[in-house]
Amino acid sequence: MKLALAQFNPTVGDLEGNAARILELAREAHAAGAALLVAPELALCGYPPEDLALREDFYAENARVLDDLAARLPLGLAVVLGHPLREGASRYNAASVLRDGQVMAVHRKQRLPNHSVFDELRTFTPGETPTVFECAGLACGLLICEDLWHPEPVAQARAAGAQLLLVLNASPFHKGKPAERYEVARSRIAEAGLPVVYVNLVGGQDELVFDGGSFALDAQGTVTAQLPFFTEGLSLLEYRDGAARGEIQPLPGLEESVYQALVLGVRDYVGKNGFPGAIVGLSGGIDSALTLTIAVDALSPQRVEAVMMPSQYTADMSREDAEALARRLGVTYRVIPIKPMYDSFLAALADAFDNLPYDVTEENIQARIRGVLLMALSNKFGKLVLTTGNKSEMAAGYATLYGDMAGGFAVLKDVAKTLVYRLACWRNQRDSVIPTRTIVRAPSAELKPNQTDQDSLPPYEDLDAIMERYMELDQSPREIVAAGFPEDVVRKVVRLIDTSEYKRRQSAPGVRVTKRAFGRDRRYPITNRYRAPF
Repeated sequence: MKLALAQFNPTVGDLEGNAARILELAREAHAAGAALLVAPELALCGYPPEDLALREDFYAENARVLDDLAARLPLGLAVVLGHPLREGASRYNAASVLRDGQVMAVHRKQRLPNHSVFDELRTFTPGETPTVFECAGLACGLLICEDLWHPEPVAQARAAGAQLLLVLNASPFHKGKPAERYEVARSRIAEAGLPVVYVNLVGGQDELVFDGGSFALDAQGTVTAQLPFFTEGLSLLEYRDGAARGEIQPLPGLEESVYQALVLGVRDYVGKNGFPGAIVGLSGGIDSALTLTIAVDALSPQRVEAVMMPSQYTADMSREDAEALARRLGVTYRVIPIKPMYDSFLAALADAFDNLPYDVTEENIQARIRGVLLMALSNKFGKLVLTTGNKSEMAAGYATLYGDMAGGFAVLKDVAKTLVYRLACWRNQRDSVIPTRTIVRAPSAELKPNQTDQDSLPPYEDLDAIMERYMELDQSPREIVAAGFPEDVVRKVVRLIDTSEYKRRQSAPGVRVTKRAFGRDRRYPITNRYRAPF
C-alpha cells in the first residue's frame, strides 16, 4: 500500500485556506497512487487554537468546513486529519478518517498535555477509547501526539487489532527534540511491537515553531523513513514487509536546526500576520547582525530594511561593520544620527537633572530615541520591527523598556549569547556575510565611553550556564554553587533573573528554541518576594 504524509503548514483560524491546502495535497497523493493520506494534529484549524477552542461558533465552522472537504476529496482515497470536535458539552482534540464523502472513524485524543507550552486540559475533554480503521486490508490505529507518550493508548490500539500506528502530531521544536521523539516512539514500539508512522506539523505560530521531521519506524524501532525538517510538502511511503518505507533525510545539527527554526519563525510571523517586511535596528554588534541576516534569509533582501542610529559613543568600527553587512546582504540601509535628539532631551531635562551625575538614565534615553525612530518607520511603511536582544540579556534585564525592547517580534529572545556566536559562525560557513570583526570584538551597548557588556554582567559563558541551570532546569542556587560556579556570580545572576520579570512580561513574543523559554513556558509572578536560599 502507498501512503502519503502531508507535512503541512496551516494558519491558525484559516479554516477555508487550510482545507484548500489539504485538498490540494490529497489530489496530489491520489494522483501518485496513494490509498491513504495522513495530515497532522488539528490540521484543519491550526495549532494551538488556544481560546478559539472555547468558542461555540468555532466548532460549528470547523464542522461545516470538514463536511465540505470530505465531499470534495478524491474518491477511493482515505484521508486522516486532525480537527476540533464538539459533542454535547464535551470538546475534543479529534482526528477523522474521511473516505468517499463519509466520516469513517473518529479518534478523540486521550492524553491532553498540560505542561510547558501546552494547556489542552483548559480547552478539551480527554477521549477514552481506541480507534482502529481498515485501509487496503491494513488495520491502522490512530493516536494524537501526547497519546504516544503514554503506554495505555498504544496498548488499547494494539488490543483493538491495530497492525500499524498512525500518530498525528503538532510537536513544537526545541533543541534536541527529534531525538526525544525517536526515544518515545521506540519505547512504545518495545511495549507493543507495532510499527509507527509519525506525522508532524511544520511552520511558525507566534512563539512556537513546528519543525516537521515526520518519520516512520518498523517494529524493531529502525528508521524506515525520515522526512525533511522545516519544510512543507507531501512524501510518499510504501507499506511493505511490516513497515512504511520511504526517503531517509539526515537529522540537522544543533546550529542548523536552531537557525532554520528562527528563519521559519520569522517568515511565518511576518507572512501570516500580513506585514510587508521587517525593519532591524543595526548597531554593528553581533545580535543585530545575526537578526538582520535571519530576516533576509526568511524574507529576501527586498523586504528588509536596516537602520543605523549612531550616537557620539558609536565606534567607527560599528558604523563600518554595519554598512558592510547591509551591503553584503543587499538590504535598504538608512542612517539616522541620534545626537541632535539626545541633546534636545537633555536640554529639556536640564532643570530636573541639575547637578545630578550621568548614569543609566542617560543611557536609556539613547535606547528609547532609537525605539521611537524604529517604530515611526514601522508606522509609516507598515513593516514589522524585529528586536535584537538575546536570552542572556532578557534574563539579566540588560535591556531598556520602550528602547531596544521596542518592536513586534524578538527573533533571539530564546537564544543565549554564547549560542548567538555559534549561529553567526555557522551562517558564515555558507557565505561570509557577517564581518569577522563583529564576531570577535567585545560586545558593547555603546551608550557611554569605552563600555562593554562585562562592565555590568558576568562573562557570558558563566551567565548562560547559570541561567540554563536556574531558569531552564529549575536547579536551586545551592545546586549551582555545588556544581562549581562561584557563589558571588550565582547570587548576581539569580538576583538579576528574579528582579527582571516585569521587563520580560512587557517584551515582544519571540521564537522558542529551548525546552523552557521566557513567556508561555515560564510563568513567574512579577510581585514576588521569594528568594531561593543559598
